[in-house]
Amino acid sequence: MSNIVIQVEEVSKLYRLGTIGTGSLRQDVQGWWNTKVRKKDSPFFKSGGMPADAPDQSSIWALKQVSFDVRQGDVWGIIGHNGSGKSTLLKIISRIIRPTQGVVRGKGKVSSLLEVGAGFHQELTGRENMYLSGYILGMSRREINQRFDEIVTFSGIEPFIDTPVKRYSSGMYVRLAFAIAVHLDADIMIADEVLAVGDAEFQKKCMVKMQEFSHQEGRTILFVSHDIQAVSRLCHHALWLDHGAVKAIGPIQDVVSQYIGSPQLNYHHQAWTRPDEAPGNESVRLKSCYLIPDVVDPAVPIDIRTPLTFTFQLWALQGSLRLVVGLRLFNYNEECVLEVMSPHGDYQQGILQGEFHIPGHFLNNASYYISLTIYQENWAPLFSQRACVCFTVEDYRDQAKVFPEKWLGTVRPDFPVKLVQLAKNKLMI
Repeated sequence: MSNIVIQVEEVSKLYRLGTIGTGSLRQDVQGWWNTKVRKKDSPFFKSGGMPADAPDQSSIWALKQVSFDVRQGDVWGIIGHNGSGKSTLLKIISRIIRPTQGVVRGKGKVSSLLEVGAGFHQELTGRENMYLSGYILGMSRREINQRFDEIVTFSGIEPFIDTPVKRYSSGMYVRLAFAIAVHLDADIMIADEVLAVGDAEFQKKCMVKMQEFSHQEGRTILFVSHDIQAVSRLCHHALWLDHGAVKAIGPIQDVVSQYIGSPQLNYHHQAWTRPDEAPGNESVRLKSCYLIPDVVDPAVPIDIRTPLTFTFQLWALQGSLRLVVGLRLFNYNEECVLEVMSPHGDYQQGILQGEFHIPGHFLNNASYYISLTIYQENWAPLFSQRACVCFTVEDYRDQAKVFPEKWLGTVRPDFPVKLVQLAKNKLMI
């Protein structure tokens, strides 16, 4: 394998819907005998991997013939919509589940940040769970002792380290779990949506820690995230999965450019029905966010002429909150097009609503997303949500302004440019 540390060859994973096994004890025993004892293929799967006796509606392919190689020192981003197979692929590479078809080869010590907090015992303290989780991840007691202070400092929960984790907030819980996993001395880090945990400040610490890991000689990262900006900043290569199949693979900017241009990335609203399901923390959570184009026909695509309104609602879970909401509009070249802020305000427990208008003839044709950050009175970030909405602005050329090239610039305001003739048939005035 030379310097290849992970080799994925024709990996497929099939899940049966609503059943475990084949549905027959005789067939299950026969399948076990063939695969485990005789080391042969299961008789209930065709050579192509499809179950011989399963109708299409009773099974689903989570992955379909995925192949790629990861070299030592590479940082790979795996992108795709929810349900595209990203987490399934990481679990197969981490040897948590077995593929239906194909093989994965690898070498080196692996740190898998897939289910952050898995293995924590609710009745044990943070200190006790640190040792328990460390053992599960492959750390010795000596290694945990050496890194104990560093882990606790990184998690930021020093006063509560001897408190049972059942009394932790959700943010404290995941902060400790991530801090333990990220300090494992591994050759390969496999991370699934780890930047979605904690508040904005902790997310920034997580990103810095992963960048430090990637800059160490010979360290390799597989990173799954819906945060395209973070993927672009951290990774060198990308794999785009779509319904379990490889849609694109290659250098990060090439794959990201294809991905952001796909219709599935354009979503104009998100909403949650319950606070405990919504992104946020113990102080505030995001209830909904909508991008509303000012068009007569909703089927008409957004173009440079279209005025846009971004509305959002928040759950204020505590009283006497003094907050500022900041909105940032990004394009997918990681350029911040603009940033706007609400004034400082005092809010009580309940539902908050805000909105922001973008006039027509302001944005250039490109793909954009809006991120939301909530600041406390001292301007410390309380919560941040990237890519609340994603949208594409299409071009429009009227007959008076037919220009064959793409208009340059991040924005494209319709400012008047006047040109008049001062004199005719004279070169001197």
